[in-house]
Order: sequence, then C-alpha cells, then structure tokens
Amino acid sequence: MNVQFWLVQAFNGLSYGALLFLVGSGLSLIFGVMRIVNLSHGAYFLWGGYIALSVIALTGSWALSLPAAALAVAAIGIVMERLFLRSEGFAVLRNAVIAFSVAILVALAVAAHWPDFIGTGWVRFGLVTAAAAVVAYLLFSRLALVPIENDVLRQVLLTVGFAFLFQQGALDIWGGNNMDITPAAELGTSVVVGGIYFPLYRVFMIVMAVVIGIALWLAMEKTRMGAAVRATVDDAQMARGVGIDTNRVSMFIFALGAFLAALGGVIGGAFLGIYPGLDFEMLPLAFAVVIIGGMGSLGGAAIGALLVGLADNFGKALFPEVSYFTLYAPMALILAIKPTGLFGRD
Repeated sequence: MNVQFWLVQAFNGLSYGALLFLVGSGLSLIFGVMRIVNLSHGAYFLWGGYIALSVIALTGSWALSLPAAALAVAAIGIVMERLFLRSEGFAVLRNAVIAFSVAILVALAVAAHWPDFIGTGWVRFGLVTAAAAVVAYLLFSRLALVPIENDVLRQVLLTVGFAFLFQQGALDIWGGNNMDITPAAELGTSVVVGGIYFPLYRVFMIVMAVVIGIALWLAMEKTRMGAAVRATVDDAQMARGVGIDTNRVSMFIFALGAFLAALGGVIGGAFLGIYPGLDFEMLPLAFAVVIIGGMGSLGGAAIGALLVGLADNFGKALFPEVSYFTLYAPMALILAIKPTGLFGRD
C-alpha cells in the first residue's frame, strides 16, 4: 500500500461523500425543521434517477435531466407533505384520497371472495367502491387523531408505506432491470495529477456538492428565508409568535429536501446505476449522515457525509469482511459521546 493507494481511496471516499451530502443535507433539514422521520427519502433518490432516464430518452440531454428530475420529485414531495404530513389544511382532500384508496382495497377484496356478486363488469365494482368510499370518508372525518407532527409512529408507518408505494411504482413504470445514466461525454475522461488518474465525473460530483453546499449556506445565513428557517429550527412556537409562517417554511424545506435527494439520484445514477432496491440502500447511509452531523445543520451534514464516505470506502478497501462495522462504528461512537450529533442542538 503506497501513497498512490491512499490518495486514490481518499479521493473515492471524498467523491462518495459528496453524493451522500446531497441526500443527507435535505434529510437533515427536514428532520431539523419539520421533525418528520421521512423514511421515503431514499425513494426520492431512486425516482430522481428514473425520471432522469426518461428525460434523457425523450430529449437526449443529460444536462436537462438534472433540473427536470429534481423539480419533478420536488413537486411530488410538496404534494405528499401538504396532503399527508401536515395536520392542518387540505383535510377534506386528504380524507377523500385515503377513503378512496381504502375503498378500492375493499372492492378488490369483495371481488376476490365473492366474484359472483361483482360479476365481470365494472358497474358493480364501481358501486361497491363508491359505497365503501363514502363510509370510509365519514369515518376518517370524525376521527380525532394526534397531529402527525407529534406522532412519530404515524410518521414512520406513513413514510415507509410511501417508500414501498414509490418502489412498486418505479418497478411498474421502468421495470426491474439495472440501468445506467450516461453523463455528458466530456465527463467520461480522466485528469492526471502526479501520475494518478482521477475520473473527471468524480471531480464533477465533488464540485457540485461544494457549489450546492455554498449556495445552501448563503441562502440559510444571508437571506430572510434562511433566517425564518433557522428560527423555525430553534423554536417553531416562538417563530410563529413573531409572525413567521412556519407552515410555508416547512413546505419549502420538504421540497428542497426532495429536490436535493432527486439531484443526488441523477448524479449518482452514473456512479452507482439505477435499480430496484437502491432507495433502501441509500436510506440508512443518509440517516447515518444526519445522525453523525446533527439535525438541521448543513455543516454537520457535510462533515457527516465526508466521514461516512471515507469510512465506507476505506472499510471496503481495507476490511471488506467487516465493512459495515467500519461504516457504522463512527456513528455509534459519536452517539455515545454526543447524542445530538457533532453539530446538533438539544
């Protein structure tokens, strides 16, 4: 193991950490601002990659797929957050969507157990669905549930349910084959520094993470919206008291988190490939970044992503048999010393 080996492994770990920063920073902000345990965050990464593949197939432009996929997934995130992850607003529409979904399941169950009753046409199936939807809507409208912002169990169950729905949706739309995103031809070369070849695409990943990190820091530290976000992280109740619309802040942060995850999916698609199950592979790594760095801290997300990227790469290179230990051991150690993470606050 010479100096070249250590330099190459450090570079690979740094580039992987850059990708994890894109995923982990959005999750960290969602955690810190909304206090939402979003287990569907990995699905945004997966859908970003798949949507990028569709955009490339239609337009032939990899550069266009970056903003297009990220904005499309951000829109999906806004709909999900507005309808299902907020206790206030859109209650009628939320109950109607849930009631209709339950009604379809009821109608399918009736069709499976009593096929003679449903028959072969759609009329009776539609009548059963409509009747079940009305009953379910009336029931859900009268339930007095604890606000989802204060119910971690509902957050976990709801978001993991969405994660499975997104995964199945991706499987139905794009199939189960492994796919690769082909970036611009200019990024397919390597640069030589001191006799060592560094893939230009990995350099691009690092540069993108640095640029996005600086842009996020400037937005959070130097703008009025950033001040509102910081106030919401510190004390949401006090922020509402001084006139900050924390509801709008939450929507903005959730959309931003989904945007960053999808952007990571497009960039990572040329690095990791896109395939079913990638979402649940990225999710624990994103949580490791958040746990190490601390909720709501961009600096913590950057440090956490760097540590996770280096630990994962060096662990696989030096100790492949115990690579998971070398990956998650730093997280356990940091939690034992500082439960809120390196830059987290109580």
